[in-house]
Amino acid sequence: MGIYIALRVLLIIMSVFTFAFVIKQIRKNKIEIGESLFWIIISIILIVISVFPQITGFFTKLLGIQSPSNFVFLVAIFIVMLKLFTLSIDVAKLKQKLKSLIENVALKEKELDEKIQQINEGNNK
Repeated sequence: MGIYIALRVLLIIMSVFTFAFVIKQIRKNKIEIGESLFWIIISIILIVISVFPQITGFFTKLLGIQSPSNFVFLVAIFIVMLKLFTLSIDVAKLKQKLKSLIENVALKEKELDEKIQQINEGNNK
């Protein structure tokens, strides 16, 4: 039972540390509030589960899963896959924006080169 309590305390400490770290990054403007919301929610959930471990036991029985640790791993895998999916969407959007910016810069450079060429031709006459 001592190890179980020690793990709960460690989880609480790490969750509070994660929460504080995310808040510190927000204050330093290194991460946006919207992006950090995921980590804040995860930290709060971990704190709640650490303080009330019977929550995992309840959902384990409700869903017919063999042990609470299996439930925790299942939920963790689901959350990681969900986060990965949202990050993939963000990367795809950023790639599209980058492509559009590159095209715009190329067009502006072409226009600038044409204007410079016209000015040089006008000076040579």
